Amino acid sequence: MSERNSVRKGKDLKDLTLVVTGMSCGHCKKAVEEGVKRLAGVEEAVADLERGLLRVTFDPHKVSLAEIQGAVVEAGYGVQPAR
Repeated sequence: MSERNSVRKGKDLKDLTLVVTGMSCGHCKKAVEEGVKRLAGVEEAVADLERGLLRVTFDPHKVSLAEIQGAVVEAGYGVQPAR
């Protein structure tokens, strides 16, 4: 898992990169992004279909890593920490 802290608009946000398995098309990308973006505390979720990565900017006081991973699994894809 790759993680970085940042401050935006007075918020203590973290940037996280996860490996998402099973994405093979634009619909997959959209399903993953929208599933994660629905979580309270997620500011941004951008999937890279070619590299199989998901970059998430979130407020760790409002949403946990487990909840983010759960949203990816609920969308129908595998997820693991990036190296």
